[in-house]
Amino acid sequence: MDALLVSYGVEWLNLLVRWLHLITGIAWIGASFYFVWLDNSIRPPKAGSDLAKKGVSGELWAVHGGGFYNPQKYLVAPAELPEELHWFKWEAYATWLSGFAMLFIVYYFNASAMMINKDVADLSTWQAIGVGLGTLVIGWTVYDVLCRSPLGKREGLLGIVMYLFIVAAAYVLSHLLSGRAAYIHVGAMIGTMMVGNVLMVIIPGQRKLVEAMRVGKSPDPIYGKKAKQRSVHNNYFTLPVLFIMISNHYGMTYSHPYNWLILAAIIAAGALIRHFFNLRHAGRVSFGYPIAGVALLLAVAIAIAPRPIPPVAPVAKAEAAVAGAAAAVAAPSADMAHIQEIIGQRCATCHSAQPTQPGFATAPAGVMLQTADQIRQHADKVYQQAVQLKAMPLANLTHITDEERALIGTWYTSGAK
Repeated sequence: MDALLVSYGVEWLNLLVRWLHLITGIAWIGASFYFVWLDNSIRPPKAGSDLAKKGVSGELWAVHGGGFYNPQKYLVAPAELPEELHWFKWEAYATWLSGFAMLFIVYYFNASAMMINKDVADLSTWQAIGVGLGTLVIGWTVYDVLCRSPLGKREGLLGIVMYLFIVAAAYVLSHLLSGRAAYIHVGAMIGTMMVGNVLMVIIPGQRKLVEAMRVGKSPDPIYGKKAKQRSVHNNYFTLPVLFIMISNHYGMTYSHPYNWLILAAIIAAGALIRHFFNLRHAGRVSFGYPIAGVALLLAVAIAIAPRPIPPVAPVAKAEAAVAGAAAAVAAPSADMAHIQEIIGQRCATCHSAQPTQPGFATAPAGVMLQTADQIRQHADKVYQQAVQLKAMPLANLTHITDEERALIGTWYTSGAK
C-alpha cells in the first residue's frame, strides 16, 4: 500500500510539474517567436525624421486586441534609461527548472524502466542517470565554447557544426540509453543550451547595457549583438525541442533501430521550416525551405513505415507445413487463451487497474489489458507496440520473448479473435 501511495503521489507530481512546464514553455516560446518576428519585421524610419534623430533603428505598427501598438527598436539604447523596463527571463528559467524536475520525476526516479534497455547497454541506474546529467553539462559547454570561438562569427558554418554535434550526441545516447530516454535527453541538452543563452549571455549583456546608462556611459553595442545571436539560435532550436517533448507518444520514431538518424532528419526539417518563417517575416518568401522540410518528414514516414510480411514460396510452404505440424504439438496456439496468458504476464503488470510494476500507480495512457475484451479492444495498439515497434514492454522489463511477440502477431493478423 505504501508503494502504491508513493507511485500515486509521483503521478500527481508528474501531472502538476508537466502542466507548469507546458505553461512556462508557452510563455517562453511565445516571447521568443514574437521578438524574432519583431526584429525581422521592423522597418527603418525615414532619414532625418525625429525617430532617426532619436537613434531608432526600426519601428512597426500593429493592431491587436482592439488597440494599436507602435514598437520601436533603438540601434543601441535610448538617450535616457526608462523608469520602468520589462525583462524577459523568468519564463526561460521556469521552463528549464520544471523540465529538469520532470527528468527526475519521470526518468531518474524510475530509471530501470524509463532509461535502461539491457539490449542496448547494460547500465546500472546511477550510470544511466550520470549519462543523462553529463549530456546536459557537455552539451552546453561545447556549444558555448564554439559560439565564443572564431567559428561563432561564421553563422552558417556554426549552424552546420552544431547540427552535427547534436546528431552525434543523439547517436551516442541511442547506444547507451533506451530510445525514449535518448530522445528526451537530446531535447534536454538543447533546452539547456537555450536557457544557458538566457542566463549566461542575454541577460548579463542586457544588464551591462543598463548599468552603463545608469552611470552615464555610452553602452557597448557588442553586448546587444551577442545577445541577438543567442536569441536567434534559441529560435531555431525551438521546433526540434517541441518535437522531442511530444516524441514519447510516438514509439515508431524512438524505438526504430536507426532512431538517431530519424531524429536527425526531423531536427533538420524543423530548422528548415523555422528558417522559412524567419525569412518571411523579413520580407523574403522562399518556399524551398518548407518544401525541403516537408520532404524530409515524408521521407522519414516512408522509411519507417511497417513492411508487409512477404509471401512464402510453394516449396517453403510445404516444408513449413511439415515443420509446423511437428511443432504444433509443443508450441502454443495463437488463440485468445494463450494470448491472454502472454499479455497477462508481460503487459498487464503495468496495464491494469492496479499495476504491480513498481513506479506505476495507474495504467499508462489508461490502457488496461486484463480481460479478453480489453485485449481485443486494444488489439491494434498491442500489435503496434509489442510486435511492429517492439517498444513495449518498457525496456522489456517483463522479458517478453521474440516467440511470444510472433504469437501475438499471428493472433492479430488472423483476426484478433
